[in-house]
Amino acid sequence: MFGMKKQAGSGNIGEQVGTIIGSDTSFKGSITSQGTIRIDGQHEGDLTIAGDLVIGERGQLQSQIKARSILVAGMISGNIEATDKLELMPTAKVYGDIKVGTLTINEGAVFRGACQMLKEVPAEENE
Repeated sequence: MFGMKKQAGSGNIGEQVGTIIGSDTSFKGSITSQGTIRIDGQHEGDLTIAGDLVIGERGQLQSQIKARSILVAGMISGNIEATDKLELMPTAKVYGDIKVGTLTINEGAVFRGACQMLKEVPAEENE
């Protein structure tokens, strides 16, 4: 369990999970972490993570999230900022605005909100 294997389709997201909030756990409040967190339970509050965040299929969050890379298979209600990558798996449901470096939405995923890409497009490509 603690040597979590890489999730299918997740690239490098969540290879070394340092903290797990299990499916039978509910947590309210702010979480700050330097490492990777996996949430399979419920969370309400702010998440500020220097590393990666993995939301399992049973994960349900009402959160404002900032992380490097995020893999979502569960449900998030709140705004998300992923400086590197956000990947929505087929079971994902995201309700809120997102700011991302790279976005992948798999078939079947639900996203309702506005999206802002953090990477700038070179001026010559705009012409």
